[in-house]
Amino acid sequence: MQEHISYVRGQMLPPLDPPAGEKGAVKWLRENLFSGPLNSVLTILGLLALYWVLSNALPWLLHSVWNANSLGECRQIIAERWGEGATGACWAMVKARWHQYIFGFYPQYLYWRPTLAFCLLFVALAPVLYTALPRKMLWFTALYPALMFWLLWGGSVWAPVMAMAGFGVMAVVFKLVSARFGVIIGASAGFVAAVLWWLLASGPVTAALQGAIPLGIESVDSDQFGGFLLSIVIGITAISASLPMGILLALGRRSDMLLVRTLSVGFIEFIRGVPLITLLFTASLLLQYFLPPGNDFDIILRVIILVTLFAAAYIAEVIRGGLAALPRGQYEAGDALGLDYWQAQRLIVMPQALKISIPGIVSSFIGLFKDTTLVAFVGLNDPLKGITQIVRADINWKGIYWEPYLFAGALFFLICFGMSRYSMWLERKLKTDHR
Repeated sequence: MQEHISYVRGQMLPPLDPPAGEKGAVKWLRENLFSGPLNSVLTILGLLALYWVLSNALPWLLHSVWNANSLGECRQIIAERWGEGATGACWAMVKARWHQYIFGFYPQYLYWRPTLAFCLLFVALAPVLYTALPRKMLWFTALYPALMFWLLWGGSVWAPVMAMAGFGVMAVVFKLVSARFGVIIGASAGFVAAVLWWLLASGPVTAALQGAIPLGIESVDSDQFGGFLLSIVIGITAISASLPMGILLALGRRSDMLLVRTLSVGFIEFIRGVPLITLLFTASLLLQYFLPPGNDFDIILRVIILVTLFAAAYIAEVIRGGLAALPRGQYEAGDALGLDYWQAQRLIVMPQALKISIPGIVSSFIGLFKDTTLVAFVGLNDPLKGITQIVRADINWKGIYWEPYLFAGALFFLICFGMSRYSMWLERKLKTDHR
């Protein structure tokens, strides 16, 4: 509050308070809601719209029913409590079918497996999201994908172990080749070695180990996945895999090597020019034709691969914007310190570019997670359409409409809001300027 001080004949008078219209709530209302004729009209129209929404929604919510066995029973309870013609929400459907929204048709006696995988997810993400934690926890983060796959799909424990061994082969070959021929040739050789391991060696080795030491748990087919279990599996896997791919594509698009730049630009522009639903149909129908005969490629894995490629193309453009925003002096600093290309990118350029790109990256992640509902068009039971159609087809809940969509929408909002708040916290933490 600004103090008004007056002087009369050399004597200081006591401070005077400003007028009532220039302080407190009245000042805030004048400056933000009624600062002019147009703003005043818009404020009044907004208040009228808010009153209309609340006057219609509040009675429906206040008359909610949580205990009933059918929609007809819900309506009967509402009529008995609030009179004929009253309306109310029938949340009893959510209470009766919540497990299908969360787990789909996963066997109920095996719910402990996706629950354990979900809890361990936070343990795996913790050292990535919070750098204050011990760096040795990153070993569990690296092993978590194989553990998650084994917990969710079950089967022999040796299959995910051999899959992770392929990444070990990639790392060993990369280290040996890159020390002599450079990073690009080393990465290419490591990738080829890993693919050969997965296609040729992992199958016989897995069979031999399973015959010698049979370890495993009950298998679960992919058609039993559904609900938010399916969305989280697709979303988290695609988000985790698309970020490093997007970084490589962004660097490739800015590369001085003609072949690398051309391939990166072609991939990014092709993926960004095709709707996601087209790629999902490709994953469902066409991808199987490019595989060897008799090879049964899991539909969820096919969808994850195409969704990851789709997200990587968009993230590459977001990161390219961050790289373009850096001044030329940052690149020259790496040269002045005697760093090679990859050292300069890792230590100087990429940390700053990623910090600039955080809002766009998180926005892409949120959009990707919401787009997982499109898998309903390829026969998977997503929480918004697949499960809701099944619930509404039940004769006991036939005719229910708003409640299942509101429940699914509320869960989507909580997850996406959590990602948004984390990104805001990360931006504040990494903010090193003093503007």
